[in-house]
Amino acid sequence: MTGRPEILFPLFAGLETLPGIGPKAADNLAHLQITRPRDLIFTLPHSGIDRRRRSTVKGAALPEVITVEVTIGQHREPRNRSGAYRVVVEDAETTFQLVFFHARGDYLLRQLPVGARRIVSGKVELFDGIAQMVHPDHMLPVEQADEIAAFEPVYPLTAGVTQRQMTRAAQAALTRAPELQEWIDPAQKKKAGWPDWQAALTAAHTPQTMGDLAPTAPARERLAYDEFMAHQITLALARSSLRRGGGRETHGTGTLQQQVLAAIPFHPTDAQMRALEEIARDMAAPQRMNRLLQGDVGSGKTLVALLALLIAIEAGGQGVLMVPTEILARQHVEGVAPLAKAAGVRLELLTGRDKGAERRAKLDALNRGEIDILVGTHAVFQHDVVFADLRLAVVDEQHRFGVRQRLELGRKGQAVDVLVMTATPIPRSLALAQYGDMDVSVLDEKPEGRKPIKTALVAAGRMDEVVEHLRRAILEGRQAYWVCPLVEESETLDLTAAEARFKRLRAALGEGNVGLVHGQMPPADKDAAMRSFQEGKTAVLVATTVIEVGVNVPNATIMVIERAEIFGLAQLHQLRGRVGRGTQQSTCLLMYQPPLSEGGERRLTTLRDTDDGFRIAEVDMDMRGAGDLIGTAQSGLPRFRIADMERQAALMATAQSDARKLLSDDPDLTSPRGRAARVLLWLMEQDQAIRLISVG
Repeated sequence: MTGRPEILFPLFAGLETLPGIGPKAADNLAHLQITRPRDLIFTLPHSGIDRRRRSTVKGAALPEVITVEVTIGQHREPRNRSGAYRVVVEDAETTFQLVFFHARGDYLLRQLPVGARRIVSGKVELFDGIAQMVHPDHMLPVEQADEIAAFEPVYPLTAGVTQRQMTRAAQAALTRAPELQEWIDPAQKKKAGWPDWQAALTAAHTPQTMGDLAPTAPARERLAYDEFMAHQITLALARSSLRRGGGRETHGTGTLQQQVLAAIPFHPTDAQMRALEEIARDMAAPQRMNRLLQGDVGSGKTLVALLALLIAIEAGGQGVLMVPTEILARQHVEGVAPLAKAAGVRLELLTGRDKGAERRAKLDALNRGEIDILVGTHAVFQHDVVFADLRLAVVDEQHRFGVRQRLELGRKGQAVDVLVMTATPIPRSLALAQYGDMDVSVLDEKPEGRKPIKTALVAAGRMDEVVEHLRRAILEGRQAYWVCPLVEESETLDLTAAEARFKRLRAALGEGNVGLVHGQMPPADKDAAMRSFQEGKTAVLVATTVIEVGVNVPNATIMVIERAEIFGLAQLHQLRGRVGRGTQQSTCLLMYQPPLSEGGERRLTTLRDTDDGFRIAEVDMDMRGAGDLIGTAQSGLPRFRIADMERQAALMATAQSDARKLLSDDPDLTSPRGRAARVLLWLMEQDQAIRLISVG
């Protein structure tokens, strides 16, 4: 199938092809991201109004929306222009008033002639003891009463679009929704009690009760599932295209791994050994590995990654470790070098700074197979970087590395196995949405000997005490980070804040004791400042958040975070994880500017009360929603119109297993259900998936 199936054409036409939508309405709807009938059918009402007929407003719990038949009585003109125009009406048991502002009396007399019967519907409120309906939503002759739905859906609106227009537009778009073949597994559909696609749309747009608006209502749940399903088929296609590229069996001998394990002073955790077994099993299989290693700060991912790289080398191949920044690349090399040496493994660093002859020499050695493990930034992606026999690519800090880059990396070697490490614990539903094409290993234990970090909240007014605390710690030979807040995205302000803090601390703690790192510094100065902190020459490092990922200074036992209340939870958790890496007791001081907002307080107390990254991620998601949690812009996270990743995590998991099963039974999507799934992909605009099918 090369283009969009014809059956979907009416849904992808212009909005103006719908009756009652002109250029102006179409422009207004575009603000709601509605540009085609398809977008309208997926814009569901978010609440509803009960407009069932009643006999009287008497006894109602006002204010309340009431629909009632009335006899029109006296019209009272306002005394002045800004006053209210009132119409007295009588229902079966009592009288009340209809109230209009800026009204034209002649128009209202025509609409509401004295003595006529009308159905009126709107919000009734008490004003000075008199029941009033201000600007009724509906005023109709009794014979037209059926035009008012007993339960009226309420849609999201934007400037220039009324509820009535929106309802009409949605109803018009619904007539364009064709009957489509079913893409959901029949057993799953039956078990959940879901309607067909077309019926589900109709039901979702014509709710009869508040219950029909709940995400768990069968029609809504089915439509949410369709979105998850389309997304998971895309990920499953990416996964199978990686696997179909054929893998190589990489069997380790265990000799190098044993040498490294003998060289470290502690036992790996059960979680580390379990993850390593999963990785070894994937590498030995004939398909390509595409695995995510997810571990909280300090759970020991680096050791697992190194042991995985050794499997590749034991099998006669090479490995690459790719990290986001140069500082991290250097640090990985420094951290891993002694262990690599113990196993006699040749390790080399390649960054954007390598130029000319030095770079060529490294590339030649790599090509001849004289380098076993290459560590570097995305410079390792460049075309002239050629390996003798690349077996395993480890990518650190997934965030900046989407599905597309994962496919890209796979092209570097003959069927390279890919292991991605992330230190960001994310809730299960998000992991499924973002990494659904991958298999996941989780490190959920802390290595032995790690002491929990003491976390305390300190009001900004106690700054002098904090500085005094630092002075004593420095005298005892300890080191500290001092993180300055990022000020309103303005780099010049960040700079001033960090520099002012740096000067003040230098004055209090002594010239040579304090270093500074911020985003505006030339990379060489940044590295130099980091290095002198790592080597213990400076005792306190003042920094903006550049230090959050991966920096390792075991002697640093104090983390001060200024204005902690303006940081996100995940970021605070990452920053705190920079201390507590040695054997000494570490402390994290969260300094805040009172009074704390409710959200600020919840973030800081959550951090104080737990160090479980997964628990922190759940609270974070609860507070911010999924899109913000990993920054939708760079995460490639899908934007769902109906589905809710936080609250429908279980549906996402079902969609993943369903999508994977569908593709294992029908890899080319040519069965009747497979063809239906192709239509779903076009309907949900999963372009990437469509490309994968046409290529596949």
